[in-house]
Amino acid sequence: MPIETTRDHSRIVPPARQVLLAQVTDQPIDLQALASRVEGASSGAVVTFGGVVRNHDGGREVTGLEYVGHPTAQAVLERVVAEVTAASDAEAVAVSHRIGTLAIGDTALAVAVAGAHRQEAFETAMRLVDEVKAQLPIWKRQVLADGTDEWVACP
Repeated sequence: MPIETTRDHSRIVPPARQVLLAQVTDQPIDLQALASRVEGASSGAVVTFGGVVRNHDGGREVTGLEYVGHPTAQAVLERVVAEVTAASDAEAVAVSHRIGTLAIGDTALAVAVAGAHRQEAFETAMRLVDEVKAQLPIWKRQVLADGTDEWVACP
């Protein structure tokens, strides 16, 4: 069965393209709260993404992570989220990235996107995740079960 790629252009008003949250935080992230924040009467779809700390990487056991942000991380996140949202058909978006020490199962990156239709919500969420990961000056230190640690994907 082919994937539907045509869009419904029958909106009553253009998409709102609202950034409701772009946040770097040292506090736990509640993905459901982000989803609730973006929901609205014009939204037929709410898509969420939670980047969660896993217990392995490259065949090794990971026991925890530390995320360290550059002082410009908040401003960069705001810019990236604003640019992606402005180029989208999203109604509303919320993005939060955690810094500090995280345990296995903690959410490190959360994205919520509301759109009139699922396609635009999925596309915007994926682009937000990709652009945040590519541009945000936050670095990850993995703590391994053997007592060593390593910095991952650092320039």
